[in-house]
Amino acid sequence: MTTQSPIKKRSSRQAVIAWRDQVVTVGGDSPVRVQSMTNTDTADAIGTAIQVKELARAGSEMVRITVDTPAAAAAVPAIREQLDQMGVFVPLIGDFHYNGHTLLKDYPQCAQSLSKYRINPGNVGQGAKRDLQFAQMIEMACRYEKPIRIGVNWGSLDQDLLARLLDENAKAQQPAELSKVMAEALMVSALQSASRAEELGLPGHQIILSCKVSAVQDLIAVYRDLASRCDYPLHLGLTEAGMGSKGIVASTAALAVLLQEGIGDTIRVSLTPEPGAAREQEVVVAQEILQTMGLRNFTPMVIACPGCGRTTSTYFQELASKIQSYLRHQMPVWKQEHPGVEAMNVAVMGCIVNGPGESKHANIGISLPGTGESPAAPVFVDGVKVKTLRGDHIAEEFQAIVDDYVRSNYKK
Repeated sequence: MTTQSPIKKRSSRQAVIAWRDQVVTVGGDSPVRVQSMTNTDTADAIGTAIQVKELARAGSEMVRITVDTPAAAAAVPAIREQLDQMGVFVPLIGDFHYNGHTLLKDYPQCAQSLSKYRINPGNVGQGAKRDLQFAQMIEMACRYEKPIRIGVNWGSLDQDLLARLLDENAKAQQPAELSKVMAEALMVSALQSASRAEELGLPGHQIILSCKVSAVQDLIAVYRDLASRCDYPLHLGLTEAGMGSKGIVASTAALAVLLQEGIGDTIRVSLTPEPGAAREQEVVVAQEILQTMGLRNFTPMVIACPGCGRTTSTYFQELASKIQSYLRHQMPVWKQEHPGVEAMNVAVMGCIVNGPGESKHANIGISLPGTGESPAAPVFVDGVKVKTLRGDHIAEEFQAIVDDYVRSNYKK
């Protein structure tokens, strides 16, 4: 059972990020998009291409890669070629700081292989050089018809702009708090840079803005203000969300508030990976934020109870985990063969208290026996009890029921 989202999205222009036939629209009436970023050395073309493929397979609709050295810029066409050979046409975003104007000019194949450029106005240069080097990057974007994201960060603000705003604030009759001046500097930097890019010939609909900070309340305040001042598409994310549960909670707390207000056209969850953890976790978290809010559907959702004294066995938890992993693993194939399956809900419940009721509300549900209950597991399909599973192969039999439901109900 799915619920229609009541959220009215903020009105904005619509950008187009594309590679070959893979077209991703951002803003306008498009859904909120999921973006991610690699953490490989971009000069390692094979390693980077493999990680991009993994992120795309997990569901990232655009992948950002660092382009910081001549070696990295030279590797970008090879990365793109490797991906194309693997049939992975996800658009690549080049992340530039300090020397982007030089790299785009010196490595034209890099400029052409990327589908979007990310420019940080605070890291383009100082004084007169900043204006010239920013203009050179916009010239490349115009030449190759590439959209850009003007990404301003709290930690790398344009110092000249910040100094000017601080001076003006000091002279005011009622000076604002430092945090408010810095927030204003973030927004002014983004908006002035966007205006300058349009003056230089870049179409306004091909400009996306972001003003990232690391604190939840600051991010919410900045984006509410920014959203009221412009109609550019907005990219959301904390600069550094953190590791593990802290990063997930911080990102969810910040993004959910803004998304509920219709603010945000792309999101990234900037998790610090646990040692040895898969990079794709940030994609999964971003998808689950959007799906649990009813904004998009990516993969069938597994509803499972938290467990209590009635469920001292871990069997239902193991089954819920196994089914959820199976569904996510199957999605790349199912997405092609069974359109609409991403909206399916599966319930795996641990005892008789809420088990049958929750199972009836899902497309497919199973209510496993709790401690001391009869060793039987009723299965519900679209609210109707269809059979009762018993014995040592409940997991395998339930998975077969899920497979059969997908084949029968989600056809091309």
